[in-house]
Amino acid sequence: MRMRSLKHAPLVGIAGLALALAATAGSDIAAGQQKVTMTPIGIPVAPTGLANRPLPKLPLEFDTAEGMRIRVTAFATGLENPWTIAFLPDPSTPLGAGDVMLVTERPGRLRVIRNGKLDPKPVAGGPMARNLGVSGEPGAVHGYMDVIKHPNFATNKLIYICYTKPLDEKRQTTAIARGRWDGNGLVDTKDVFVGAEGNGTARIAFGRDGMLYVTTAAAGPGNIAQDGGSQSGKVLRLKDDGTVPPDNPFAGKAGYKPEIYTLGHRSSLGLALNPNTGQMWLNENGPNGGDEINILKPGANYGWPVVSYGRTYQGPWQQNDRPGHVGFEPPIVLWIPSIAVSGMEFYTGDKLPKWKGDIFVGALRTGEVPGTGHLERIMLNEKLEEMRRESLLVELRQRIRDVKQGPDGLLYVLTDQTQGAILRIEPAN
Repeated sequence: MRMRSLKHAPLVGIAGLALALAATAGSDIAAGQQKVTMTPIGIPVAPTGLANRPLPKLPLEFDTAEGMRIRVTAFATGLENPWTIAFLPDPSTPLGAGDVMLVTERPGRLRVIRNGKLDPKPVAGGPMARNLGVSGEPGAVHGYMDVIKHPNFATNKLIYICYTKPLDEKRQTTAIARGRWDGNGLVDTKDVFVGAEGNGTARIAFGRDGMLYVTTAAAGPGNIAQDGGSQSGKVLRLKDDGTVPPDNPFAGKAGYKPEIYTLGHRSSLGLALNPNTGQMWLNENGPNGGDEINILKPGANYGWPVVSYGRTYQGPWQQNDRPGHVGFEPPIVLWIPSIAVSGMEFYTGDKLPKWKGDIFVGALRTGEVPGTGHLERIMLNEKLEEMRRESLLVELRQRIRDVKQGPDGLLYVLTDQTQGAILRIEPAN
């Protein structure tokens, strides 16, 4: 498998070099910079010169770094801020070829695609959700987020939806609902997990151990991601019915929620099972820089906000009193500047053979500039050391929310736009 881990020394070198450059920049450079408009809470207002571009007419073909030419087609359009997809086996086909796709939309809808055609009506039976604000801005919450099927879906037909549950007129939280897919909609839907207030944007995934892993954002003041008594800024590990496994690393430990699996995360928008090792991998957003990919280890602490390789949005470096992540788990892959890293997938197919074994992640925007979203491919060696990375679909100028490998061995990419789409990447020949 082509994978990688950044060694501590290079990471210290990156942070040290950046700090040295900042120290030597001098007031003359700062004095010549333009004045940046700030929001009422002191965050720079993002420029809009490249934002909200419509999707270009497709199909389009692109050359790639590995010498493979690809074609990008619009597999499905007419979606509003699609978030993720789940491929379901189709019982009408002899091999269960996965001609049914469930798609979540941020406003709080579940859609279905059959044989490549989007049903104009939302799927019935899902939970009521709350959707507020503009994605990426303070106070924004997403209605529907992840949708996944149970590992034993072939027999139990269970579907899980991660969504924002209203608690009252002003409060909401992250919740997970479970329902049974009857071929047309969800029935017997009920919550299996309702988080503490304000846990924010989340991903869910089943591990090889049959447990349900749930990410939560560091939604709260100060060092809440380091607080074992809070669910925020954590990865939680649950049974498929939402109860807590007795072998969780903090079960029975004073001062810690028993559902916590790892802590010290900021905002984790990618969660995927490594098909070769069985480990759960996670990516998370730093502030202005410092996006990461991490391998989850039970009970491990990933450092936020004590350590970070990013700046605050106003410009100064984020608190970083532990160079090299000493005492905390270091990232496998790091981004400076941020790409607003989103959904993540390990490619194992044969249709795009020169990408086999690589990791793909969505990017919502690069360097705090809207309109610069894309797809990234990361090649790692057998020691989990990064060899190279490639930016793809940059020309489309779309926010990429997720990427999934289909049962056909092709890649499906979701654009997080009001006029959203599912794109398919296939060989040009």
